[in-house]
Amino acid sequence: MNLEASASDLPTLISVGYGNLVAGARVVAIVGPGSAPMRRVREQAAGSGKLIDATEGRRTRSILFTDSDHVILSAINPETIASRIEPEREPGGRE
Repeated sequence: MNLEASASDLPTLISVGYGNLVAGARVVAIVGPGSAPMRRVREQAAGSGKLIDATEGRRTRSILFTDSDHVILSAINPETIASRIEPEREPGGRE
């Protein structure tokens, strides 16, 4: 039994700011936090224990949704996080 994992078996971790990392393959959407529906989603996630606050006390600039229904708050702009995820999803991207 081979216990060594190859680099392709390991998830690519994406920085969402201030030393916090998220598995890039698990992120399904990145949105801005300003609208009323996003505020409601944030409150619902907090109530159900699915909210992860990765802002380190700073202003929330993006909300990430994962395939496990977790909601992650980040102090990094959505465009910046998307640019960190995109190379992973492109064919021949980061390995």
